[in-house]
Amino acid sequence: MKTNLLSELMQISEEEKAILEQNKEITKDLYTSQTNFVIESEKFLGHDRMIMVRKHTRFVDFPKHTHNYIEINYVFNGKLTQKVGNQKIALKKGELLFLNQHIEHEIDACAKEDIIINFIIQPQFFEFIFSFLSSDNMISNFIINSLYNNTQSGQFLYFTVAYVDSIQDLIKTIIMEIMNPTLLSDSTIKLSMGLLIIELIKHSDKVEHKEENSSLQYLLVESLKYIDEHFQTASLYELAEKLNQTHYSLSKHIKKATKYTFKELLQEKRLSKAKELLDSTQMTITEIIEEVGYDNISYFYRIFKNKYGKTPKQFREQLGN
Repeated sequence: MKTNLLSELMQISEEEKAILEQNKEITKDLYTSQTNFVIESEKFLGHDRMIMVRKHTRFVDFPKHTHNYIEINYVFNGKLTQKVGNQKIALKKGELLFLNQHIEHEIDACAKEDIIINFIIQPQFFEFIFSFLSSDNMISNFIINSLYNNTQSGQFLYFTVAYVDSIQDLIKTIIMEIMNPTLLSDSTIKLSMGLLIIELIKHSDKVEHKEENSSLQYLLVESLKYIDEHFQTASLYELAEKLNQTHYSLSKHIKKATKYTFKELLQEKRLSKAKELLDSTQMTITEIIEEVGYDNISYFYRIFKNKYGKTPKQFREQLGN
């Protein structure tokens, strides 16, 4: 599998051909519509897609830039040298680099044998594995930062995992499923990515990382996990007591980091759970309203319709349940 894929990836792309023939620089219009060099996921991902892979363009230095998505650089073959923030990093074959939206980096020109796979991932892709992550490891903190942090702090994780077969096999599976999709590819990619994150956590001794505001990040991670696990009865006062914070200072931290209040985050979780139950169970609407933590039926109907454009009954009828 790898030999055939490597042969395919070694082929010169149209962009690379133009660079070689005309000694051109990167054509920024291919990557962004903004004045600042912020690479946009919309240039590569379709409307409903959350993840894809793209071969990094060789033969030219890639200037300093950021992204509006999470990027993972994976060295499929050869090497990759780049400056991330203020740190020079030389990745070897089989190594990974996670980059959040706010970290600046610039990349040295790759030679023909340097095959770098860029994973382009919407931060929301990781929400489905959020509940499985604990807050006492740098990988979950990185994902929470990417999902909810609006303070523009740059962050990266560098994984020296070239000799960890379980990680290498999962990455190859994801690459193959994205490049050669089947009916089950979407489910396979999500499952494989979840397993990859778990494997990376297990091998966290092989990580170099940069993190900022770790104490505030801890509060944010714990707050979001509390909402996720206790949405039926959650209260800001109970959470503040658990975290040994005043309720007003905790509320301020949550709002600053996520741009949402505690109440808004809790409502979002409850509505999402109600939508899931409408789709996957035969529970009555009244039972679902009670299950997600509301006792005012008319209020629930109003916020559900405001969120999804339909009443719970209309939503279920549309699904044919």
